[in-house]
Amino acid sequence: GPVRRTLKGNRVQGGRAGHTSEAKKMSPGGRPVSSWETEFPHCGGLHQSPINIVTRKVHVTNNLPPLIFIGYTDITNITVENKGHSAHFALPPSVRLTGGALPGYYRAAQFHFHWGGKGRPGSEHTIDGERFPMELHIVHIKEPYSSLAEAQHDMAVCVSLELFFFYFSLSPGSTTVIPNFRLSDIIPPASDLHHYYRYVGSMTTPGCEHAVAWTVFHRTLSINIYRPTQPLDDRIVYSTNSGTAPKSVIHLWNSFFLAVLLTSALTQ
Repeated sequence: GPVRRTLKGNRVQGGRAGHTSEAKKMSPGGRPVSSWETEFPHCGGLHQSPINIVTRKVHVTNNLPPLIFIGYTDITNITVENKGHSAHFALPPSVRLTGGALPGYYRAAQFHFHWGGKGRPGSEHTIDGERFPMELHIVHIKEPYSSLAEAQHDMAVCVSLELFFFYFSLSPGSTTVIPNFRLSDIIPPASDLHHYYRYVGSMTTPGCEHAVAWTVFHRTLSINIYRPTQPLDDRIVYSTNSGTAPKSVIHLWNSFFLAVLLTSALTQ
């Protein structure tokens, strides 16, 4: 049927409406991308992700209906864990996803960010060669699976992003709780997410497993939540005489990449 062809055709599909410098990447273990396929053979195979979406080459189809977001407006407490290479925010099972030509329901598991450093853009996917400052991956697992390990070749990942940027300090391996969190606060309303690209690919970290249906939204988002620096005038900045200022700086960008990555039951 049309749903199976949409997921298995391994071509980039465009939604019903018109459409709208590579950073060095390391694995969690510190291995450069160029060496991934030595230890993880899938990483050197076909149909890998991320990709550059060339908008003039996408296939426009009417077989990609809107996604249906369930529980995204629920207020809940979430747990954040420092994985060493990134922070993972665990989501409650009440947050689910369906629609969008997906064969079933998908339970949200966690979300995490991809961003650049030292002023470089950090999105994994590109649109017409343009890399965006940041991506947010919201990982969904196809029901009735209970974990990513169990799902393996049959899970779903959702990528999106909104006006959500904060700083926290957390030691590797430790966790903390963020109270009164609502996923709809970091993504646009569902009515703004009807138009997207879809293609079949892989996870973007080792072992680069296949059976991932990526959904990349046409829309980009903006963030402007900071005041520009002001003149020093006649003020004096004082400092202690020991230690140095941290070299890492958090950059707030003006535009963001909005995408959804979905891995679904391609064998069904």
